[in-house]
Amino acid sequence: TRFKENNEKLDGYRNKINYVYAKLQSNKRVLTNIKKTYQNITNKEKEYGVISDLAKVANGDNPQRIAFERYVLAAYFEDIIKAANQRLKKMTHDRYYLDRKDEKGKGRAQQGLDLEVYDYYTGKRRDVSTLSGGEAFMASLALALGLSDVVQSYAGGIQLDTIFIDEGFGTLDPESLDQAINTLISLQKQGRLIGIISHVQELKERIDVKLEVKPSKFGSTARLIY
Repeated sequence: TRFKENNEKLDGYRNKINYVYAKLQSNKRVLTNIKKTYQNITNKEKEYGVISDLAKVANGDNPQRIAFERYVLAAYFEDIIKAANQRLKKMTHDRYYLDRKDEKGKGRAQQGLDLEVYDYYTGKRRDVSTLSGGEAFMASLALALGLSDVVQSYAGGIQLDTIFIDEGFGTLDPESLDQAINTLISLQKQGRLIGIISHVQELKERIDVKLEVKPSKFGSTARLIY
């Protein structure tokens, strides 16, 4: 009887051992899966970290506060400004020189495409908004012509032979107007067709071929003068 009781106890202990062993094996498998999952999460976090940092830099969340798109545009803009300055310096008698701002803006505002002007008369830089109406027009004209030059040089084979300019000449003083006209005449001599929309009488007198539009109560009429 005692032997039987001992065997029953032994069987009970064996069952408990088997249960604990099975539980241990199950826990080991769970632990292995947890380690694998943790390693996968760690690897994904590293990948995300690289992509996240790249996305932040590309979106302008960087010390320079300039997005990748603006960075590329700024590189093209530099070429446009360089071409524009060749004409602006002539139109302003070597007084003004356009430059791209490099300084950081306030807050989270992105930078990279803002302009400033260097005034050789004062030896100082200032915002382009401080230019007078006539000076701003000449700067805009120089930039437009610079853009045309850069597009042609980058495109390879594409010619921008026609340029239309709508008003703006009325803000120029006689000397500045003369410089602007001479710039356009030099472009015309290079084979470009220059179209100007203006009410400035002096400008009309300097243009050989004109399309004159006159309004009336019966409607507008156009007359070609050459």
